[in-house]
Amino acid sequence: MRSSAAWGLALALLGAQVQAQQVPDVAASAIVVPVAADGRPSRDAVEAELATLRADPRFGGTQKQKTWRFKERDSEAKKSEPPSGMPAWFKWLGEFGRWMTAAGRLVVWAIAAVLVAVLIVGLRYWIRERAGALPQRAAPLPSHVRDLDIRPESLPDRIGAAAAALWQRGEQRAALSLLYRGALSRLVHVHALPIRAASTEGECVALARARLRAEPAGYVARLVGAWQLAVYGARLPQTDEVLALCSEFDARLQAPAPVAEAA
Repeated sequence: MRSSAAWGLALALLGAQVQAQQVPDVAASAIVVPVAADGRPSRDAVEAELATLRADPRFGGTQKQKTWRFKERDSEAKKSEPPSGMPAWFKWLGEFGRWMTAAGRLVVWAIAAVLVAVLIVGLRYWIRERAGALPQRAAPLPSHVRDLDIRPESLPDRIGAAAAALWQRGEQRAALSLLYRGALSRLVHVHALPIRAASTEGECVALARARLRAEPAGYVARLVGAWQLAVYGARLPQTDEVLALCSEFDARLQAPAPVAEAA
């Protein structure tokens, strides 16, 4: 292998000698390779010529050249790597530290998410508790129910007697209207039923049955039935039925008696 490399180098030198003869500014005359009888240069002659070429400043030496290149991404990782002479446990400690750095970020984000969730839940609970602790404003009582004035000041003191007088004078619809208005006013202002301005006759009867005793609830149902018969059915109830409603009005719809406390 070495002899073949030397022969190749000798042939290159011979070619360089021929080229130097064609270019005047190259010192080709300094390259002289002795040739043996068989036409091959000797090893000593080749090595001598190589030494002469290395000593020539035009063929030897090194040149420095600056070029731009991308920075390696793992340069910082290489800087953080411990020297090769460090023990294995030191390298393991460095790897563990890097893993803890990455895992620590995840732990911090997880803790932050949990804290935010706890804060939101606690804030909702606090708002609910505060809302329950604040005094609730009572809804304003309606002054009219479907265009019927139910204000106590708009009604007579003795509603049943006034309605009976109207009926006997032939003002049957006015008598039934006064009874129905008076009943709604008592249900709202005396018995505190949640009747609204848009409540229907059926809703009023349902509230009375759910909140009152059987006697007043039944009376309200009878009165509303007579009112609906006259308004929607264009039929007037019997006189004795209407007079019974008038006489029972104050007794059935009066304020409930307070419950006596046990001694």
